[in-house]
Amino acid sequence: MDADFTYTFIEPDREIADFVENLGTFQNLSDKAKEVVIIPDGRIDLFFSKSASESFHITLLGLETYPEQRDIAAHTTAFVVSFKPLAVEYILQTSIADLLNIGKELSPDFWNFTADDLNDFSYCCTKAMEKIKELLPLKTDERKRRLFELVYASKGEMSVQELSERTGWSSRQINRYFTRQLGLSLKAYSTILRFRASLEHIAQGRLFPELNYTDQNHFIKEVKKFSGVPPKELSKNKNDRFVLLSVLKGK
Repeated sequence: MDADFTYTFIEPDREIADFVENLGTFQNLSDKAKEVVIIPDGRIDLFFSKSASESFHITLLGLETYPEQRDIAAHTTAFVVSFKPLAVEYILQTSIADLLNIGKELSPDFWNFTADDLNDFSYCCTKAMEKIKELLPLKTDERKRRLFELVYASKGEMSVQELSERTGWSSRQINRYFTRQLGLSLKAYSTILRFRASLEHIAQGRLFPELNYTDQNHFIKEVKKFSGVPPKELSKNKNDRFVLLSVLKGK
């Protein structure tokens, strides 16, 4: 465990749970940059951060489809809201199709956050959740709400055809919605969610497929595609590089 790198994550109020997966904070207390590997997890992250070398800034990150090594600057403090896809249309009110594997800087006064807010995680959570509640739509398209409920509950294993039948929404319309809003197909998104579900098993040292993979080779190939390393190496999580895995191990 890296004592200089700390993190905390909490679940949101139930009222916004269809749109927000969790809220978190992390700090790199070291005098050196912290190397991490960002791996696809199906979430859209809104970062509020500051460091010794960077002034307060706000970044919206789109979905990831491959692993990417990044450095967290020395003496960084960050607050992050991790959104579910439904939030893109209803809370963020924008498309992130052009943000696949990248991010964009937002206005420094977005949601009226300041650098000083980052010193109090509890305050950040309260402020963000109150803002999101203000943005809640009066009505949500029930087909979309049901679609994401099923995708999450099935851990990405339900076919596009079955999802279409159970939501009363054509597969063509669903894929058009996903491509327009998120920048990838429903099938591609579901594959990411299945990988993420496998991380929970890998975090516990269970290195064999427990979900709907064709065989062990298929499982290893997909884990390497999304993490850059085979399951055994990922499980070791040397130097806490894979933060998501560290969080799952700590559950």
